[in-house]
Amino acid sequence: MTEHWKRRLVEHEDCIGEILNRVQTIAVLGIKDGSDLDLPANYVPAYAQQQGFTIIPVPVYFPEVTRILGAQVYRTIAAIPDRVDIVTIFRRPNEITAHLEDIIAARPRAVWFQIGIRNAEAADQLARAGIWVVQDRCLQVELRQWGW
Repeated sequence: MTEHWKRRLVEHEDCIGEILNRVQTIAVLGIKDGSDLDLPANYVPAYAQQQGFTIIPVPVYFPEVTRILGAQVYRTIAAIPDRVDIVTIFRRPNEITAHLEDIIAARPRAVWFQIGIRNAEAADQLARAGIWVVQDRCLQVELRQWGW
């Protein structure tokens, strides 16, 4: 018997294109407060927002911040009242596991581990929960490659 969940571990360009073509809302787990615009956790979501995507900030730090990129901050993915298409993660690989329950509860279409981020155990758990997983790829680079 084949393990169908493994096909949700995205490795092929065509799958990335399919995911991106269905995106409207991107939750950004680990977004920074915007004070250092040279950080990928700032400029990648800002780029996506400029391309027309709805960005929902989910910072891990900065408890006093209520808005980032002009959008309301949420403290968990599951607390976001709107449908989330992608959760893009700006966290160290070993820190992702702490967020799995929250992410799975929110049922996003896909989870995107930014470039340099891989966590096979977390990816497997997300895929088993029916969520597409992209690892070690920059969302901004992929958006540009696919015409945004």
